[in-house]
Amino acid sequence: MSADDDPIERYLQHLRVERRVADRTLTIYGDALARLHGNAHEMGVALEAVQPHHVRRWAAQQHARGLAPRSIAQLLSAWRGFYAWLGNAGRVALNPVDGVRAPKVPRPLPKALAVDQAVALVERTGDDEARRDDALALRDRCIVELLYGCGLRVGELVALDLRPGGAGWIDVADRTAHVLGKGSKRRSVPVGGPALAALDRWLAARAGHARSDETALFVTRSGTRLSASQVRSRLKANALQAGLPTHVHPHMLRHSYATHLLQSSGDLRAVQELLGHAHIGTTQIYTQLDFGHLSKVYDAAHPRAKRR
Repeated sequence: MSADDDPIERYLQHLRVERRVADRTLTIYGDALARLHGNAHEMGVALEAVQPHHVRRWAAQQHARGLAPRSIAQLLSAWRGFYAWLGNAGRVALNPVDGVRAPKVPRPLPKALAVDQAVALVERTGDDEARRDDALALRDRCIVELLYGCGLRVGELVALDLRPGGAGWIDVADRTAHVLGKGSKRRSVPVGGPALAALDRWLAARAGHARSDETALFVTRSGTRLSASQVRSRLKANALQAGLPTHVHPHMLRHSYATHLLQSSGDLRAVQELLGHAHIGTTQIYTQLDFGHLSKVYDAAHPRAKRR
């Protein structure tokens, strides 16, 4: 077959001349299409006669041979573009790659701290002699207690206000944090005794520290609302000061919260409800649980749930 009759060579020429794609992209597409040609030749199928079940079979074979999901997705993308070009030229009636998807790329979960590491972090944050009366040390302690003790996202934490009505607040009398999570979904989570004690200490210090018109619960040295990046920075510094062997960030504390609750309670649905997750991995929806049940799971299982 001459180059003029070879659809793959003509397509690559189209990419090179008309689409002006980069040399590296051309090489990737060339390798992918050579693999497509090899698969079709092995099965005795003309390129124009390839069907979706062929493509699914070839993608599954690549997965079985250990090719990474991202690489399979790259193959399929190259094949899909080739067949779209053939379709525009009237060479095929349908694109056999449409609807074929690569295996999902696994989402690595953030690492969780061990229980003793998490407890050491919250108990040592702001607890050294030099900073015990420092308002910002009291703030940091309260922040860590809420991140680990309530499983809050950092965005939910910095959005907390002093009073109800905003994105989030803490009802001290009811021992409950009310937050606005992803998708504007509101949820309520129990607040343990150590977190409430830390909150009391921080509120006493905040009164003489924040600007008079500032509604934020957590404020900076200048008295304005604390940002998520500032929380990350302070948490990293406090973790190093506590001697933890790994970089600690807010989501690690949230994951630690979930992991420790699940290890102690075994109640996956309650933990997911406390986290504000409607789905786990897929679109499976978990039963909504009443808040009283969530409180019992929290009180029985979380290391920071003890009352004052």
